[in-house]
Amino acid sequence: MQEKSKRTGIFAGDDPFQIARDWLTEAESAEPNDPNAIALSTVDAYGVPNARMVLLKDIEDGAFVFYTNYGSAKASEIDDSGMAAFVMHWKSLRRQIRVRGVVERESGTKADAYYASRSLPSRLGAWASKQSQPLGSRGELLAEVAKITASKGLHPNRPPFWGGYRIIPTEIEFWADGQHRLHDRFRWSRSGPDSEWSIDRLQP
Repeated sequence: MQEKSKRTGIFAGDDPFQIARDWLTEAESAEPNDPNAIALSTVDAYGVPNARMVLLKDIEDGAFVFYTNYGSAKASEIDDSGMAAFVMHWKSLRRQIRVRGVVERESGTKADAYYASRSLPSRLGAWASKQSQPLGSRGELLAEVAKITASKGLHPNRPPFWGGYRIIPTEIEFWADGQHRLHDRFRWSRSGPDSEWSIDRLQP
């Protein structure tokens, strides 16, 4: 591992995914709402970027995982480009993490387990929502939820059109607020998922 600057304190460590987990754990006791919220960015077929907030559900040893409807705009753009980026920002800690990388689907047992852990209304809602499609009224959506509830019962299986995405980063940047806007920034970068990390301290 190439490292041009010594890292101490909250930046110390040889595993960027563990650093990210440590920061998130600290944020869970400091942020009032959704410490795992990320601003996810994708690009459409015309090269126009889109951004939206989603909830990060897992930081694995080599990837960041979230879940969504595979018919959504974000899913379509991810499937087309195979890439995504996100930023996770905590006002309470004055820190953020930026990630860019390649993406693969998580549609196996982990997706099943996460879906089963959600509340029943959320599981039924996943079946009822045609995410990102036009909707005539909220009443129309609630009627669809009622119909799904009647047909799927209390133990619905995960919809085939709903699952996870695993972002495997080629770049992770850890940022912390500094006095007089002289922030601390460390960028971990690599050419591919199996390549060695290079770490640089960046100008604020």
